[in-house]
Amino acid sequence: MKVFAGLRREVGHGGKVPQGYQLAWYEPRRRVGVYFPAPLHWVLRALRELCHRWRIALQAPRIECAEVFQMQRAHREREHLAAEYARGYINGWRECFHTCLDAVEEEIERVDEAWDVGVMLPAPKPPRKN
Repeated sequence: MKVFAGLRREVGHGGKVPQGYQLAWYEPRRRVGVYFPAPLHWVLRALRELCHRWRIALQAPRIECAEVFQMQRAHREREHLAAEYARGYINGWRECFHTCLDAVEEEIERVDEAWDVGVMLPAPKPPRKN
């Protein structure tokens, strides 16, 4: 592998790529492009990709575990939606309750006015001029 390390060139943004070298892969965390001589860059990129996929395959959970994880994810999503719905329902109920309470208080205030005798009597008519 030291042979490949000697051929490897890393170039940052705005850096100059050596002549005859092509981009094999880009490392976004380091913001560096890794370059190798022209025909070799395809082979090394494919090898890197295969190693990466092999590691992922070996670290993947078994089918049963994956199914359990999926069921847990779906359950958490349903719980989240139910909690969100309940929160909205309770907030709407409280708003409706306060509106009804205000309407009842207004009605009670009007009932107090009804016992005022002056309100119950019709307004006197102005005298007619002939």
